[in-house]
Amino acid sequence: MPLLEVRNLIKRFGGLTAVNKFNYELEKGTIASIIGPNGAGKTTLFNMLTGVYVPEEGKVEFNGNSLIGRRPDQITFLGIARTFQNIRLFNNMTVVENVLVGMHARLRVSIVHALLKTKRFQEQEQRAKIESVRLLDYVGLGGRGDELARNLPYGDQRRLEIARALAAEPRLLLLDEPTAGMNPQETADATRLIRRVRDELGITILLIEHDMRLVMEISDWVTVLDYGEKIAEGKPEEVRRNLRVIEAYLGKGVASSLTPEANSPRPEVETGFTPPDQAAAPTQNDGQER
Repeated sequence: MPLLEVRNLIKRFGGLTAVNKFNYELEKGTIASIIGPNGAGKTTLFNMLTGVYVPEEGKVEFNGNSLIGRRPDQITFLGIARTFQNIRLFNNMTVVENVLVGMHARLRVSIVHALLKTKRFQEQEQRAKIESVRLLDYVGLGGRGDELARNLPYGDQRRLEIARALAAEPRLLLLDEPTAGMNPQETADATRLIRRVRDELGITILLIEHDMRLVMEISDWVTVLDYGEKIAEGKPEEVRRNLRVIEAYLGKGVASSLTPEANSPRPEVETGFTPPDQAAAPTQNDGQER
């Protein structure tokens, strides 16, 4: 059984259909990517998976549990954590306090224990602080727990978001453009961290990313959205050679120039895509071709 299963998911905003009859399965232990041009519906999809938006139609099941109608905190408790396209830290809190916020779903003390600072509360608080420090070490922020989050460099703020998400003890981690705005060295470091999270912690990862080089390097499976519909799906190299995917990103004219007959010099370096061997149909589109 897939860890995550999505069936016929639809989200509308007025007359705009942001996500249209989306079907998807994610196997445990996978690093999977969802890509597509700006406005394709990628973040809207993440918001439905995490309870921020309620879909008009369709179903979402995670580890056998329906997510439809659940609040974000309930979905976090079930085992899904996320980061955001635009960094959302508590800027006036310290680095370690931001990580402690992520542990809220796993703490087992009532507000009465917290107000009275009972022994049980103090023991859990101490364990949480120790775990927070360990997570900061894990993501490469060791020794910086007492700094204000707003004072961290941009790349380290991205790392802190991942540490906070890991503090919720997820089985599935959703990363929304985790390397956006990073320089090449920061991107390489983030790529290594994402791999470690899957390989060492056993956490399944689903990411949205515009850096095609990273997507093709790190992903086991890639799904492509365009205007809210899935137009292709498959292994990275299959998607990379898919003519319809190239058209969605670069336009039909450029896509035509990347065919073998055009003899374009090393287009895979310039665009992130490889010229298709032929104008192949999408790997999977669920009959939703426009």
